[in-house]
Formats: sequence, C-alpha cells, structure tokens
Amino acid sequence: MNGTGKAPERRGRKARRTRDTLARSAFDLVVERGLRSVTVEEIAQAADVDRRTFSRYFPNKEAAVLDAVRGDGERINRALRERPLAEPPLTAYRRAVIDWLDDPEAEPWHKRPRVFDLLVMAEDEPTLYAAFHHIRVDAQEESVAILAERLGVDPRGDLRPAVAVAAGAGALLAAQTAWVRGGRPAALPELVAHAFDALSVHLLDSPQDGPAPHSTTQGSTP
Repeated sequence: MNGTGKAPERRGRKARRTRDTLARSAFDLVVERGLRSVTVEEIAQAADVDRRTFSRYFPNKEAAVLDAVRGDGERINRALRERPLAEPPLTAYRRAVIDWLDDPEAEPWHKRPRVFDLLVMAEDEPTLYAAFHHIRVDAQEESVAILAERLGVDPRGDLRPAVAVAAGAGALLAAQTAWVRGGRPAALPELVAHAFDALSVHLLDSPQDGPAPHSTTQGSTP
C-alpha cells in the first residue's frame, strides 16, 4: 500500500523536474539569443527530452520561457490571502505586492538574475508580450476572487473587488513598464511605491491650478 502511494509521488516529482528543466532551458536560451533565434526543438534538446515531451508541458516556447515569472502572480495572491481582513481591498492588494517585493525567498523580479532582461525583451516581442498579458490576467482573476471572498460578496454583482484589482494591477503594470524602459534594474520597489501613491482621489479631481485647457484655435485673443 505504501509502495503504491509513493509511485504517484515519484511521478509527480519527476514531472515537476522535467517542467522546471524545460522552463530553465527556454529561459536561458531565449535571454541569451532572443526569442526568434530559438526553436522549440532546441529547448527540448537542451533539456534532454524530445519535442513531444515539450508539448506535454507547454503549448509554445513563449509559455515555457515565461514559466519563470508565472509563479509571481501566485506569490502575490498568496500574500493577499494572508493580509488582515480589516484592510481595505486596494490597501490589501498594495501590501501584498510589497510583501512579494520584500520576500527574500520569493526572489521578485528585481532580485532575480536576468528577469529584467526577459521583460525588456517582452516589450519588443509581440507574442511574448501577449503571453505575459495572459499570465497577468489569470493572476488578476484569482485576485478578484480573493477580494470578493474577503468582502463576502459575489463579484458578478459587486464590482468593488474587480475595481480594486484593476487599479492595483494597473499601478503594478505602470511601474513595471517604467522599470523596463528606465534601465535601472534595482528601481522596481521605488517605482511600485510611486505608482500606488498615484492612486488617490486627486486623480478624480479637476485640477484647481495649472495650465488652461488646450485650445485648438491658434493665435486667438481673449
């Protein structure tokens, strides 16, 4: 009986190792040579498996190379589940992101070797960017479910969880975009803080001071 129980565990560990090896091979090859210069066959060969084995784990090379960052959304959501129930939804989401950035064991993007290079590459590779977008959407859907449970509401009728996640994830995306375009790999926590600080009621207020509204009439007089 014990032997029967251990067999599925061994198979599961072997499958996990195979997936991790394929993902690591894809990451190394693509970051070194570029997405278009790497084939699925080369990734499989580097992982010492065949093409058919690759297809059991990943639909394409984009999914394989981004497997390195897929777990980050899961880590943020795990931190979100652990936030105190008294925190407002957007505050809880922000602090979950900060918990992820500060976790020395999770290795967030700015602490993980070459992830910065991968996300810079995603800015210029449409298929890689699209695959990364799907990863973000999956994580955000889970975040909405977590916040809905915290609030005790049905997210199909109460928009607060979805609005909070859209705002928080939008701030994180804005920080990420500024990060990869700014060329400062260590700056991500600072940019995340700035992005979330920008989420305030002032974004909804009409400006009291500042330049006059833009006019399309040139050379007009008051």
